[in-house]
Amino acid sequence: MAHDSRPERAPERVSGDEPLLAARVHRPSDLMRLLVGILAIALVLAIAAFAQGTTSGLEHDINKGAGGAPDIFVKLAGLFSSIAVLLVPVAFAIERLVKRDGLRIADGVLAAVLAHGVTLATDLWVAKVAPGTIQDALTQPQSGGGLTDPVHNYLAPVIAYMTAVGMARRPRWRVVLWVVLLLDAFTMLVAGYTTAFSIILTVLIGWTVAYGTLYAVGSPNVRPTGQTLLAGLRRVGFRPVTALRAEGVPDAADTGDRGRRYVVTLEDGPPLDVTVVDREQQAHGFFYRAWRRLTLRSITTGRSILSLRQALEQEALLAYAAIAAGANAPKLIATSELGPDAVMLVYEHLGGRTLDSLDDDEITDDLVRGAWRQVKALQSRRIAHRRLAGDAILVDRSGKVILTDLRGGEIAAGDLVLRMDIAQLLTTLGLRVGPERAVALAVEVLGGDAIADCMPLLQPIALSRSTRAELRRLGRERSKRERDAVLAASEAARQARAEARAHANLTTARKEARAEKQADKKAEKRALDEALDEAREEDLLVRIRQQVLLIRPQAPVEPVRLERIKPRTLVSLIAGAIGAYFLLGQIAKTPLSAISHADWWWVAAAVLFAALSYIAAAMSLLGFVPERVGFRRTVTAQVAGSFVKIVAPAAVGGVALNTRFLQRAGVRPGLAVASVGASQLFGLGAHILLLLTFGYLTGTEKSPSFTPSRTVIAGLLTVAVLVLVVTAIPFLRKFVSTRLRSLFAGVVPRMLDVVQRPMKLVTGIGGMLLLTASFVFCLDASVRAFGHGEVSVSYASVAVVFLAGNALGSAAPTPGGVGAVETALTLGLVAVNLPLEVATPAVLLFRLLTLWLPVLPGWLCFNWLTKREAL
Repeated sequence: MAHDSRPERAPERVSGDEPLLAARVHRPSDLMRLLVGILAIALVLAIAAFAQGTTSGLEHDINKGAGGAPDIFVKLAGLFSSIAVLLVPVAFAIERLVKRDGLRIADGVLAAVLAHGVTLATDLWVAKVAPGTIQDALTQPQSGGGLTDPVHNYLAPVIAYMTAVGMARRPRWRVVLWVVLLLDAFTMLVAGYTTAFSIILTVLIGWTVAYGTLYAVGSPNVRPTGQTLLAGLRRVGFRPVTALRAEGVPDAADTGDRGRRYVVTLEDGPPLDVTVVDREQQAHGFFYRAWRRLTLRSITTGRSILSLRQALEQEALLAYAAIAAGANAPKLIATSELGPDAVMLVYEHLGGRTLDSLDDDEITDDLVRGAWRQVKALQSRRIAHRRLAGDAILVDRSGKVILTDLRGGEIAAGDLVLRMDIAQLLTTLGLRVGPERAVALAVEVLGGDAIADCMPLLQPIALSRSTRAELRRLGRERSKRERDAVLAASEAARQARAEARAHANLTTARKEARAEKQADKKAEKRALDEALDEAREEDLLVRIRQQVLLIRPQAPVEPVRLERIKPRTLVSLIAGAIGAYFLLGQIAKTPLSAISHADWWWVAAAVLFAALSYIAAAMSLLGFVPERVGFRRTVTAQVAGSFVKIVAPAAVGGVALNTRFLQRAGVRPGLAVASVGASQLFGLGAHILLLLTFGYLTGTEKSPSFTPSRTVIAGLLTVAVLVLVVTAIPFLRKFVSTRLRSLFAGVVPRMLDVVQRPMKLVTGIGGMLLLTASFVFCLDASVRAFGHGEVSVSYASVAVVFLAGNALGSAAPTPGGVGAVETALTLGLVAVNLPLEVATPAVLLFRLLTLWLPVLPGWLCFNWLTKREAL
């Protein structure tokens, strides 16, 4: 009796340890639709603004075609559609409330209210601010005077409501409402109450606002619970008792589509491993996968997202193919749908632990050989796993290695993908057992040729996201140990010199003291080099390559190019295109007569100040380098930096070039980095102080009292608020402190060396001030070259404009700050009451002298220094 009643209670017996699912989820698909809608709205407005002939021709054709429609038909259709467009949403709301789905109705009402607000704002913008061409495309003149509404205030909310409540998933309601909406749009077009572009913009606004609302507040979570899982298992013939969520399943973005795992106990027989995949889980990490697909070549990436049916079929196919190849893989025994938004895959229970959860002493050579044998079995049938990380390698109680997480794999895989699997497993095992054992055991199972062929794939971009994160963590720890060792050796050498001076004879001749001082420097440098050599550790991938080369010296070492485009290149191209657009716009507005009537004496003065900036830059660098470095070559290196700025962002190229130059000049690498970091740190401080000082003076120019302007006060308050926000939020505080620590590591000890040489410090600070003054005077001379004495701006105002524009240029990702600097300088000069027709050519002349003309001399200096091994 008790046994017969047990199946009826089984679906209720779900483990109470199952984590509660979120009531709402933010779907990436909603965000993608929101972005697409915004782009479509921008495109419609752009066409309306610039394609005036197309819009007027379209309106003429519509009016001509609608003229033959019977008047009685138009009136009846308008009456019917105006009533139905309100009744259909209300009827759907009543039906949803009867079925206790009021949450969706609330979302729809919120979206409708927001869409109504957006339409009102759009109507106001078109009437008051928008160009006349947009107004002509979106409105029609009325017989009684005035214009029609650019966007329909009742149609957009209805569309937003319809989209937010999910009518698209209910075909009958969707067809009825779209028929009503199209009929209403048709009658308004025929009657002359609207335009085609107005209808399109109304639909896009309603659709976009709906998905923006859904993403902001979240959609109701329809992911199946443990109760749904037990019910689904009963439908496919199992008799479950309990379902327990499996522990230790990572949620990384590159593994988020692996689903939720359960261990299910049955009334009779061994337990089951069940994986549940739903639409929300499958969309996890969508943007990361889409970015990988954009930046990497298609041969190295899979599809960014699959449908549930495709994911189910792919995992089932790979499970059967892996077992048929002789590999140890989970045995799939059943599949089923769990409603319209989820599927489940039922496997035989495996048990055991993942490679990541094993201690180092538990990872034996037999276990590593077992992992390589499984990969060999898969590759014998050209099956790629695509994610051989530590949590995908399972070791059961008997020590047998089992490969799990096959869903992202491929059948009939190409050679490149198969070699990527070997490179990934080499790195995974190298992290746990060391590169020597990992390579030796791999060669033992797969052979030396197979391991040698994977050498070009031993690069971070070819590895999984979790492996790359682990390598970055180890790299940070390795760099910290090297810095600590160098700093400790430097401190020990300093103490040794101090003790030697204490015991030295005070009557020693000056010449002998100088020789002794030089000997101390050489001894310190030798001690630092030895400390660095002892502390230096090779990267794991480098060590793996070295082990492979010991076995196969002729193995290919040139990395395969996997990236289609680098992220920095993509950002630079986009930013450069935007900058070029603004720059060309400024050039187009500059009359040729302004250039021909320039005052050439002031142009010559601007050229001299631009040339002086390279001498000042050399002084600002050498002032923070205690070692002896040639001044002429340093000036030449600063000229070469003009070429580097064009091929790399300004904040990156100059630092790299100066660091390389100092290393070639005999400064130890760590100290060279510290010297450039000290120069950058002092330069940043001087930049901020000068900006505040000149901003303060600018605010007092037209005031008898010495009080700053409101703009300066607002800027200071904004900076203070940002500093408080960064220091108050732990994540931001850690992010900023980590970046600053890595950027200025070793700067403080280096500064202590500089402070002991006052002339060096004076040279460095004087060079910074002279550098800023050179650029300010160059910009001022450019302004005076086109102002002809009729317009003038104070030096303080020009200094504020330059310092603010230079800061934006350093932050911009474009080489040399192209676009950002020109726009900032032009707007800044206009803000200080300089006419646009003077500001634009002045900025172009300034940038020509400081950025574009020095490129050719910079390229010549760069080649000259490279040939003499000074770079």
